Amino acid sequence: MAYSDHTFHIPVMGLAFTVDTPVKVAPYGISSVISIIEDTLLERMREYYYNQLNELYIPIPLIDLDHRAKRVTDYLNLVNRIVHSKFDQLKTKAFETGSEIVKYFEMLPEDSKLKHLYQAMLEMTDSVQKQKMQDKLREEIKPGCIDVNIMTKLDNNRLDKDGNMIVEGSDALTALRGYVNSDLTNSSVVFSAGMNPRLYNYLDNFEQFRTVKDGSFVKRIIIKVSDYRSSLIQGKFLAKKGLWVSEFRIESGLNCGGHAFATDGYLLGPILEEFKQKKEEMLAELFALYSKSLAEKGREVPTEIPHTRITVQGGIGNAKEDQFLKDFYGVDGTGWGSPFLLVPEATNVDGHTLQRLCDSKEEDIILSKNSPLGIRFNYLKKTTGEEEKFHRIDMGLPGSPCPEKFLESNIEFTDQPICTASTKYQKLKLDLLESQNLSPEELAKQKKLILDKECLCLGLSNTTTTCNITKPLLKSATGVTICPGPNIAYFSEVVSLKKMTDHIYGRDNVLKEGYRPNMFQKELELYVSYLKEQVEENEGTTDPKKLKYLRGFYTSIVDGIQYYRQLLENKTLPNDGRFLENLVTIENELNITMESLLLVEA
Repeated sequence: MAYSDHTFHIPVMGLAFTVDTPVKVAPYGISSVISIIEDTLLERMREYYYNQLNELYIPIPLIDLDHRAKRVTDYLNLVNRIVHSKFDQLKTKAFETGSEIVKYFEMLPEDSKLKHLYQAMLEMTDSVQKQKMQDKLREEIKPGCIDVNIMTKLDNNRLDKDGNMIVEGSDALTALRGYVNSDLTNSSVVFSAGMNPRLYNYLDNFEQFRTVKDGSFVKRIIIKVSDYRSSLIQGKFLAKKGLWVSEFRIESGLNCGGHAFATDGYLLGPILEEFKQKKEEMLAELFALYSKSLAEKGREVPTEIPHTRITVQGGIGNAKEDQFLKDFYGVDGTGWGSPFLLVPEATNVDGHTLQRLCDSKEEDIILSKNSPLGIRFNYLKKTTGEEEKFHRIDMGLPGSPCPEKFLESNIEFTDQPICTASTKYQKLKLDLLESQNLSPEELAKQKKLILDKECLCLGLSNTTTTCNITKPLLKSATGVTICPGPNIAYFSEVVSLKKMTDHIYGRDNVLKEGYRPNMFQKELELYVSYLKEQVEENEGTTDPKKLKYLRGFYTSIVDGIQYYRQLLENKTLPNDGRFLENLVTIENELNITMESLLLVEA
């Protein structure tokens, strides 16, 4: 199973921000992830890249019953072809200053075996031996993985022209089918946002996820998780079908970009500790189920447990944190997302949004309620998408057009689901509120919850339009929405791909001047703020379930604080000079918050 020599990957970001990131970074051995749920965007990208290659672009129209899957397949094939063409060209370049192949090796981590061979080549004086070593180096390098992401909650059913549900035609199933039918190899599908039984059952139809003789897979399964329990549940579900999870990608519940899935107060450090302590036990349990399923299906059972990676992402900001995660918790790799939004060589971010990211401060990134899915959403304020939303409200036309329909889930007013960010829903809901004789304060509160909702299908896709890459998905709605993690507040300059890679490996520093809390401290602060908000929203409640939830959340945070205090006092966790001291302040704030609801003794 061939993985990159790099120890980090670039996770999926939005819809358009990483839609062609593999084209830009995979030739240098860096792996990244494409969202494949928004097929209209992929169709625009197909047109763009076919034109770039001076090849005939043949549209895949909506009238084609399986157009979504076909668009995904052809776009991924196109990306794969471009990546390998660029990589093959890179391999032919001379080993001279500034060449692409030199850039490939210079960006590798210092402990890479390939990097050591490259450095040994540089020191050679015998021209014949040097040439042989250069030939060897050319043969040893490989492109980064082209992985794809499917957010499992985005799985609406689709109807044919007669109003009948299309069998195996839901959003997630067609995206998966499109990926499976692509010619990508050494590639993975990343499932995020929890378990979708229908989608996971559908995996069982495809041989590409079965092992081959050497124990590897043509296409691998990665599951993005927030804790150990989720990994075990989802891993067992798939193992019972003879499907193996090749990577559990742990993400911070709140210190991340995009949709934020807060755990019940479980912090990243203790979560990683549980994986560290129970990884072998988990893999043994999964392998037993996996082997039994394969045997029952009459398939060959591997003699060894297939390799499973544990990686982590969410708020990592410097080389010390990155190295600590690998050394202390033994993770196989890390994900670096939001900082790469400031790397035009890697991601698509239009000029206005790029400047907003550079200028952003801690208070500019909020844990919003803007997502139509009803899931909390990390969000950068003062974007063109937000301006467009406010303009429509000021014009008396709140809500957005809804051409893509991926986030339709509400049936409060209609038989068929509609999106809560849509003009249709917001008009109906606002009219209802006006008829309910609510107090001015309650009416304003309820209106805000409605008007906050923002079209993400368009907002997270429009940056390619503003970058002049593609045609707009909708001419009347071109504003850009972006969802970086809170970590972006500590980065302030546009940098090259090499400089960001050097930052990750400790060869350079691109953080802005001033104090940046340790990633674990920042996440802890976010969880305490989240609990404070929950306590305020439930003030005066006597609901035993809500009280139990809040008490459990509080207890988990307290346990996390004690865990970090022990690591810091034992000098296991590198102290940034303030983390240990700040734990006292954070703990006091936590206790005051709970005392205000009389949930803990004063």
